[in-house]
Amino acid sequence: MTAKVAGLIPMVHVADVQRSVDFYRLLGMEIRGSLRNAAGKLQWVHLGCDRAEAMFTIASEPVIAHQQAVLFYLYSPQLVELREHLLSHGVKVSEVSYPSYMPKGEIRIEDLDGYVLLIGQSG
Repeated sequence: MTAKVAGLIPMVHVADVQRSVDFYRLLGMEIRGSLRNAAGKLQWVHLGCDRAEAMFTIASEPVIAHQQAVLFYLYSPQLVELREHLLSHGVKVSEVSYPSYMPKGEIRIEDLDGYVLLIGQSG
């Protein structure tokens, strides 16, 4: 099968992105990408070191630790083909959107447990 995902990076909703950056830097992670709002406040960050990667984004609701609100972000080199493949198998898939952080395109699906997966066009 050529229409497959090629990467997975957890995206974690946090109360303060900069605080998370500061903590994960203690573990050796470095910023690989980031977005700030108009006021300059960090809203999203991609951290990594070696093969460890995570994205952190500002939570829209209070963070409740025991709920561990995680969004799975995956990548596919054939996003359109993957979307068509999923649709042909009865999976409810969003239209391709083009948010500022993924201008090449992104789709949204939910797994059978209700976890949200965003899949971005890689390459």
